[in-house]
Amino acid sequence: MLTEMFVIMNIIGLVAFAVVGSFKALKENLDLFGITVLGVMTALGGGITRDLLVNKIPYALKSFTDISFALGGVWLAIVLYRIFKKDISNRFFILIPDAVGLSAFTTTGALIAYDAGVTFFGIIILATLTGIGGGVISDILLGKVPTVLKDDFYASCSIIGASAFYISVQSGVELNLSAFVCAAVVFMIRILAILYNWRLPRFS
Repeated sequence: MLTEMFVIMNIIGLVAFAVVGSFKALKENLDLFGITVLGVMTALGGGITRDLLVNKIPYALKSFTDISFALGGVWLAIVLYRIFKKDISNRFFILIPDAVGLSAFTTTGALIAYDAGVTFFGIIILATLTGIGGGVISDILLGKVPTVLKDDFYASCSIIGASAFYISVQSGVELNLSAFVCAAVVFMIRILAILYNWRLPRFS
């Protein structure tokens, strides 16, 4: 049985990633349809992938709630763009909401995985795919190699956060608090990675 924390984190993730996808589209000078498609797919992509892997009809397809919040995030991004247009090139316009979305969706993935009764490895996989899936889809739609595969300390944040969730649950910590721990760990590590320009090693 999923908790109220799932609902909260899902809403936060939907809005945050819709904003991120829409900002990416705006930077590429896409039209309104392109902005909407990229924003919605960034918001819904990770969750749909997660649900399919646990053999469930995606939540996004069963109610208007997810699509409504995703469209709300697109609208919010357009409003923010109109207000701060001259500053939209600032990378923090995308990176900060992206960190929020990553932490929220990593948490929803961990909760879904826990509810499905999968192993530790399953929790890590589902949490990470939920966190990074939307961003990967948006990069592919823009014809780019997904950022998570070539630079930036990104998916690692989800892996660490999901591990913290698993350890908390196995230690007897209440599920909502374990979910909060997951979100906080992912967000803090991602912010540190942004501030200190953390990168994984390359071999070329």
